[in-house]
Amino acid sequence: MQKNGPIALLFHTLVIMFMLAPMVIICLVAFTPENTLTIPTTSFSLRWFHAIFEHPDFVDSFKNSLWLALLSATIATALAVPAGLALDRYEFPGRGALNGLFMSPLIIPHLVLGVAFLRLFALIGATGSFTWLVASHVVVILPYVLRLVLAALAGMDRSAEQAALTLGASSWTSFRRVTAPMILPGITGGWLLAFINSFDELTMSIFVTSPQTVTLPVRMYMYATESIDPMMAAVSALMVALTAAAMLVLDRAFGLDKILIGQK
Repeated sequence: MQKNGPIALLFHTLVIMFMLAPMVIICLVAFTPENTLTIPTTSFSLRWFHAIFEHPDFVDSFKNSLWLALLSATIATALAVPAGLALDRYEFPGRGALNGLFMSPLIIPHLVLGVAFLRLFALIGATGSFTWLVASHVVVILPYVLRLVLAALAGMDRSAEQAALTLGASSWTSFRRVTAPMILPGITGGWLLAFINSFDELTMSIFVTSPQTVTLPVRMYMYATESIDPMMAAVSALMVALTAAAMLVLDRAFGLDKILIGQK
């Protein structure tokens, strides 16, 4: 197996440092005892983390984002699994077009999607509805689940599934007892990626949220337009920690290499 040379390793190290530097700085600033965005030099403080929980708007927005991400990711997964099975197992007219339609939110700017959803919801009188906010998020995050489900199905050995059908199992029993457990890493990974993207979504959410359904990223944007203090860094640090914890759990449970790149 060919190994990377010292120049390639140095380049990769610099790229990783460049990508991680902003997050490291933000996490350090979150512990500052000062009133400005400064890296602590003499002492560390949890003052700005306490300030988050004393700010009711941020607490309510966090709850909105959490429920929104949970519902959106679950619904998207429930739709992506049968869609993935249909696209992977069957040949039918318009299969490629349907696959492209499902994946199109990956290439359409979220600004365009936000304006489109705003116009649609205004026409049907659904502006400000949490239900329709969930629906818009499902559209955006569905491709993330579908891609991993399709990857899991493509790498699946169907002999066990065929054996179950041969021995008299119904299609539902075969899926529940054989197919679903075999593609579970792809389903779980897709759900987690969908959850993270829904929780972090800002651009589209600005157009479709209402004062009662403001999400945490939208609340942070609104707060940052009025004033910038270390509390923004503290909120960002908590979001980074939440994302890192979710990825760590997924890695421990299934392995990120197996889920994201299909490594055995």
